[in-house]
Amino acid sequence: MNIKQVGERELSTGSGKKRTAKKSVNGSSDMITLRNVSKSYSTGAPALNGVSLNVKKGEFVFIVGDSGSGKSTLIKLLLRELTPTDGEISVNGYDVVRLKRRKIPKFRRNIGVVFQDFRLLKDRNVYENVAFAQRIIQVPTREIRRNVPAILSVVGLAGKYKAKPKQLSGGEQQRVALARALVNNPPILLCDEPTGNLDPKNSWEIMRLLDEINKSGTTILVVTHNREIVNAMQKRVVTVKKGIIVSDEEKGGYIDED
Repeated sequence: MNIKQVGERELSTGSGKKRTAKKSVNGSSDMITLRNVSKSYSTGAPALNGVSLNVKKGEFVFIVGDSGSGKSTLIKLLLRELTPTDGEISVNGYDVVRLKRRKIPKFRRNIGVVFQDFRLLKDRNVYENVAFAQRIIQVPTREIRRNVPAILSVVGLAGKYKAKPKQLSGGEQQRVALARALVNNPPILLCDEPTGNLDPKNSWEIMRLLDEINKSGTTILVVTHNREIVNAMQKRVVTVKKGIIVSDEEKGGYIDED
């Protein structure tokens, strides 16, 4: 079963309803909108300074820039781990800045996240790591038993469901993390340096999977330092430098920032 087939039959989320795209607070079809967003910490220059960005449904966007440019702060703002000092943020129809704390868990169910360090549960096998994401939102066990093998098949790990993370290669661990991020069928996938701990071969395998996932309609943002991948894939590239977007190009490349 490929990504498109999973998307067509839809992974069950326990609600019994099909996922429908919401309108963002500005009435547009944008999945992600930032308007004049700034974030300052107690010391140093602003991590972000007046950033505006629109990402439409189904886009694939690379966010690139040097360490300390503000990329990680941007991801944390989109996840509502941080709130901006100034500006407006809309993600999948949610006014993130004004979002009440009790509604944050529900908001995050609409976002899949993949990190550089995998963040797997070391004492649980592959199946349980992926099923954990569904148990959190109280998907019925019967549906979990159907959904988890389906998504593991998509990422090429159908035969590894009993393995513990320590028995897997780095590339396989990242595939588990990707399956966990996708099993609840989120409309948005955020990837923070997803190939940072992988060799070139596994890096390309992960990026091919992300490309297939994007073709099924998932909106994807990838923060990366991988110049070769960015230049080869010819997606939209947003370059951040010292908290400011200095370039935003369709079918762009990695810009030298010296």
